[in-house]
Amino acid sequence: MDASLAAEIAHKSYSGTGKAGTPRLLNFTLEARAHKEPVWRVDFDDPDETSIYVSSRSGVVLEHRNSTWRLFDLFWMLHIMDYSERTNFNNPLLISNAIGGLWMALTGVWLLFSSLRLAEFVPSRCRRCRSVNLVEGNGTPLRAVEALQGETVFQALAHSGLQLPSNCGGGRSCGLCEVRCLGRAPEPTGADRALLAPQKLAAGYRLACNLPVTRSTDIDVENALASSAERVGVVTGVKPLTPFLREITVRPDRQVKCRPGAYVQIHVPAYVRDPSHLDVPGDHQQDWRAAGSLSALANDAPVRRSYSISIPMECAGSQLTFLVRFMPGERPGRGSGYMYTLKVGNELGFSGPFGDFALKPGSREKVFIGGGAGMAPLRVMIHELLLKGATEQLHFWYGARTRRDAPYVDEMRAFASGHPNFHWHLVLSEEKAENGAPAGLVHEAVLEGLLRRHQDIGSLEFYVCGPPAMLSSTRAMLRSLGVAEADIAYDDFKI
Repeated sequence: MDASLAAEIAHKSYSGTGKAGTPRLLNFTLEARAHKEPVWRVDFDDPDETSIYVSSRSGVVLEHRNSTWRLFDLFWMLHIMDYSERTNFNNPLLISNAIGGLWMALTGVWLLFSSLRLAEFVPSRCRRCRSVNLVEGNGTPLRAVEALQGETVFQALAHSGLQLPSNCGGGRSCGLCEVRCLGRAPEPTGADRALLAPQKLAAGYRLACNLPVTRSTDIDVENALASSAERVGVVTGVKPLTPFLREITVRPDRQVKCRPGAYVQIHVPAYVRDPSHLDVPGDHQQDWRAAGSLSALANDAPVRRSYSISIPMECAGSQLTFLVRFMPGERPGRGSGYMYTLKVGNELGFSGPFGDFALKPGSREKVFIGGGAGMAPLRVMIHELLLKGATEQLHFWYGARTRRDAPYVDEMRAFASGHPNFHWHLVLSEEKAENGAPAGLVHEAVLEGLLRRHQDIGSLEFYVCGPPAMLSSTRAMLRSLGVAEADIAYDDFKI
C-alpha cells in the first residue's frame, strides 16, 4: 500500500465535504490502538477534524476518528485510569483507587450510623421518660429535669431552660459542656477522649452533648447552670492595642465574680454588617490593607463565643475586660466580627463566668507561656499574684510575630521593674526582640532560655494559653522533658 492508494481508499470511505491532506505512515497511534500494524493516516479539513486510518498491508479502513471522539477518549482514559493504552480496566492504579473508594464508602456508612442514635428516629410520644438529677458535689440534690430516653443531657437541660456553656451548640466539638457523672459513668466516647483530659475522664467527667439519657442519671454540673443565665452589660471602652488585638471593657448590669483564668460566653446575635463599621486607627490601616480585602461581616444564627477576662475586675472598676483578636480574610470569625463592630454604649449579652483554668494553690515557681489572645488569662493571673504580694519566682514568656503584634508590653516591663520576682520575656518570630535575641518560637525560647538551665524542672508549674499550634507544640515540649500533666494548666480556647 502506497500513499496514493491509501488516499483513494480513505476518500471513498469518507462522506463529508472536507478535502484530504497528505497521507502519513505511522507505526503506532493511540487512535488506532486496536491494530498493531503500520497504518496510513489521512486527515480531512472539515469542522470535525476527521482522520481515517487505513491498513498499510491490506488496504482495509481500520478507524474513523474526529474531535468528538478524541474528547471522549480523554475522559475515557481518566475514567479507567489507564494512561498508556487506554484499554485496561484492571490496571493496578484503578484497582487500588477502587479499593480505597470502597473503604471510604464503607467507613462513611459506619460513621453515619455511629453518629446517629436510634432514639432520634423514634417519635417523642413513644419514648419513655427519664430524669436527669442535678446534684451538688457533696451529694445534695438540686433539681430533677425530665428527659426523653435517647436525648442527650445537653438537650434535656436546654429543653428545661438550662443552657450549658457551648461554642458548638451541642455539636461535640468544643468541649465546654462537661458534666460529672455520679455513680458509674459510661465508657468515654471518641469525642470525650479527644476533648477532656485523662484525669477528668477518670473522675467521671463526660460531654453533656455526647451523654445519652438511657436511665435516670445523677450529674454534677458544678456552677455552670448557676452562671448560665443571660446577663447584659454596656460597652464602656474599645481600645485598639495592636493592629488585630483590641481591649473591650463592659460594665455588667449586676456584680459578677470572676476568678483569674475564667471566661464568659458572649451571646452573638444574627447580624450583617458592612466592613465600614470597623473603626481602624490610622497607624493600623496599612496592616489591614496588607491583610487583604474584607468581605461583609455576617452571622446567620445566634451563637456563643468564649472570651477570657484579662484583668481582675477590682482593677477595672468592677468591669469585664476582654482581649479580642480579629483574623482578617474572606470569612472573618462570627464572634470577633461582632465584637470589633461594638461601639461605646452598645449593650452586650453574656453568661458566665465559666472554666477551670485557674491558679493552683501554693507558692511554687510559675512559668507562664502565651501567644496572641492567650495574653488575656495569663495577664489576669499575673495581676492577681502581684496584687496579693506573691513572692515566688514568676516567668512570663510571650510570643508574637513582631513588636507591633504584642499587647501590654509596657505594663509587663513595669511589673518586671517593680517586682524582682517577676521576669518578662518577649519572643518575636519574625524579627529580633528588643534584647537582641534572635527571632524564634516562644516554646523554643522557653526551652533554651529557662528550662535547659533550670536545676529542678519538677518544681515548676506551667500555665499555657495561645493559638492551637503554639499550645500543641508547648505541651509536647513539656511532655518530652518529663513534666507531669498535673503541673501543666492550659486553656485551648475550646475552638
